[in-house]
Amino acid sequence: MSIQTVFSKVWTRRVVCAGLALLIMPAFSPTGPALAKSPRAVVELFTSQGCSSCPPADAFLGDLAKRDDVIALTLAVDYWDYLGWKDTFASPAHSKRQAAYAKRRGDGQVYTPQMVLNGRRHAIGSHRSEVLKVLAQETDFGSKSWVPVTLKSNNKAIMVSAGAYKGQGKAPDATIWLLLSTKKEKVAIQRGENRGREVSYHNVVRQMVPIGAWHGEAVSVELPASDLMAGYDGCTAILQVNGAGAIIGAAYFDSTDTAQN
Repeated sequence: MSIQTVFSKVWTRRVVCAGLALLIMPAFSPTGPALAKSPRAVVELFTSQGCSSCPPADAFLGDLAKRDDVIALTLAVDYWDYLGWKDTFASPAHSKRQAAYAKRRGDGQVYTPQMVLNGRRHAIGSHRSEVLKVLAQETDFGSKSWVPVTLKSNNKAIMVSAGAYKGQGKAPDATIWLLLSTKKEKVAIQRGENRGREVSYHNVVRQMVPIGAWHGEAVSVELPASDLMAGYDGCTAILQVNGAGAIIGAAYFDSTDTAQN
């Protein structure tokens, strides 16, 4: 069952207001709890298996994924498929998301490998020093302006909660997104610019859907875990200003990781 189907069935009856922060509960792993990370930055790598300059960025994203203060996600685009190899993870939705970021920023820059940080800034994904410089600024931004987002789950349900706005001025309108991913994938590329290479990909986003609206007040959304998590081991919730705006809150858990973060 797709996340869109699950969402449409439960949305009208499962949205509740939450004035208190939620505790992290045991989640999907049968051997122990999967505990959510609440970082200060989200890094989205727009990449392609057909892009010869992308593998160094793919490896760098794997390093970023090890950090507790960062959610690092792979979003494969489809616009290089014509080069002779169809990306096995590509989605036109990822290409549209990347283009929407460029339009929102006003610079029109769409390329691979491109890392977008907190939905606000971008850098060439293989330029480590440049990315780390921007990331340091964005984690500082997050520590000052972050809205608390939590993931609470047991074997039956996922609860995503976004806290109340405590910034200055009027709260922005934002959307709560749920992203389902696989932790690590290896692909033997047989054609195109990367022919003969085996490339590892990390936190590969396979489904992404809006699950709720946020207007500055605390909100929680509950969805059935068993239907959503089949075939996935990662779950990310992000709170993003509408129209490909800034990401102002996020949480992530890996169901294979039972260690306290």
